[in-house]
Amino acid sequence: MALKSTIFKAALHVANVDRNYYAEHSLTLARHPSETDERMMIRLLAFALFANERLEFGRGLSADDEPALWLRDYAGNIDLWIDVGLPDQRSVRKAAGRAERVVVLAYGGRSLDVWWRKEGPQLERLDKATIWAIDADQSMALAGLSARAMNLQCTIQDGQALISDGKATVSVEPRRLNDTPAESR
Repeated sequence: MALKSTIFKAALHVANVDRNYYAEHSLTLARHPSETDERMMIRLLAFALFANERLEFGRGLSADDEPALWLRDYAGNIDLWIDVGLPDQRSVRKAAGRAERVVVLAYGGRSLDVWWRKEGPQLERLDKATIWAIDADQSMALAGLSARAMNLQCTIQDGQALISDGKATVSVEPRRLNDTPAESR
């Protein structure tokens, strides 16, 4: 018998000073049985960083041909493809062929450094891709905010995101790994 996804609900209040975007979002996240709280919360962080009324979660780990999140225009074209984790350069290249912009929020501690040494030279060549790294201590602290029902405030200013559940606040400052001319946020 296959394991089912666990459903998480999040009320996410975004105040992105950098983009002049202020909104509340009611989100439903399905956490795949093999997905960690850390990965799920990185997906939630990605939503906050790139929040838009049309930004949607993809089918996640159960679909190789969809990103963690995507923003499609009204005609169905993909404006923004967001992946999380440590994807291989072929999948990022394929995404760049389908979308106007590709963003990767990479995390994973030491694995991140190994991944970037291996995949970085190829990813540096992709004009449409922007690669951001989340430090391990920040991603683990973010995972600590995970709950089946979340009420989160996210303030983004000067590239730093402060995420709070009312009891604890986590500071996340993504650092850019590549120098492509793609628009970052």
